[in-house]
Amino acid sequence: MKIAVLLSGGVDSSVALYRLLEEGYTDITAYYLKIWLEDELSFMGTCPWEEDLEYARAVCEAKSIPLKILPLQQEYYDRVVSYTISELKKGRTPSPDIFCNQRVKFGAFYDKVNEQYDKVATGHYGVVEEIEGLTWLRRSPDPVKDQSYFLSHLSQQQIGKIIFPIGSFMKEEVRALAQKYDLPNKDRKDSQGICFLGKIKYSDFVKHYLGEQDGEIRELESGEVLGHHKGFWFHTIGQRQGLGLSNGPWYVTSKDLEKNIIYVSSSKNVLEQNRTVFTVCEPNWISRKPSGDKLTLKLRHGPRLHDCRIKWLDSDRLEVTLDEGDRGIAPGQFAVFYEDDYCLGGARIE
Repeated sequence: MKIAVLLSGGVDSSVALYRLLEEGYTDITAYYLKIWLEDELSFMGTCPWEEDLEYARAVCEAKSIPLKILPLQQEYYDRVVSYTISELKKGRTPSPDIFCNQRVKFGAFYDKVNEQYDKVATGHYGVVEEIEGLTWLRRSPDPVKDQSYFLSHLSQQQIGKIIFPIGSFMKEEVRALAQKYDLPNKDRKDSQGICFLGKIKYSDFVKHYLGEQDGEIRELESGEVLGHHKGFWFHTIGQRQGLGLSNGPWYVTSKDLEKNIIYVSSSKNVLEQNRTVFTVCEPNWISRKPSGDKLTLKLRHGPRLHDCRIKWLDSDRLEVTLDEGDRGIAPGQFAVFYEDDYCLGGARIE
């Protein structure tokens, strides 16, 4: 079996590679995906890509695994970054990591090398299972590291070629394997933040493309001006940090795009702003549609799951009712649905 391994230079993908070797696979080629930001916007912050590539090379050289560098800068911009900018302009909360997986790691990469390999392996936390002729995505047993939320827009064709060698491990087990294998990057910290930004601050990225525009921060209940902001595109519904307001905590509850006004509410009032009912559109189902109306869902990456009911409004839209409200339901972000441990797919919040 010929396997392509996507290697980032981090611990997870490196352990995934060594796991495959330990399991007896020999026809393996590693790929480092070169993305667009490393040259164009490196002036914003420390560029981590040279270090990433150095570690990836060291990991491969230790086991004589060939490493190929695949430039995908234009594909990244066209398929992920332009979407992110467009959503921010519309006042929505984008989920670039979802489309990074769907459109680049398992999209543009497949387009380039698909016919050359039987399987593609990565260091994602998730479990791929074959059941009755369909390929299913199951949550990782590590609830904190589980990445099924970010994998929710994969197609049946895409997921059918995937191997997640560490997907069923806890993070501490992966760290222990890194020590056991004596990986060159065994003590390296996990990367944080959005896939294509590296160490660049998200706010700097947004400022570069959308600029700044002074606007008011108003209390929702009274309309009183509490402070000022630099543009509604820097803020998302449910946000608490980075508002610069006293006598808080304050939470962003809504945005007036035409007037560039951010509305906030204090913690004592925010429970009243919790939403239990919302609509989603353009669902992607990995294996099949839900079999019933009672599901669980994630509104963001992380361990928290909500119990919910769904009602089809038409072929492309659903109404979702949560058993318990959430204050951070923002247009543009994704609701990802589960039956038991299986990720069915996701849809964009309207």
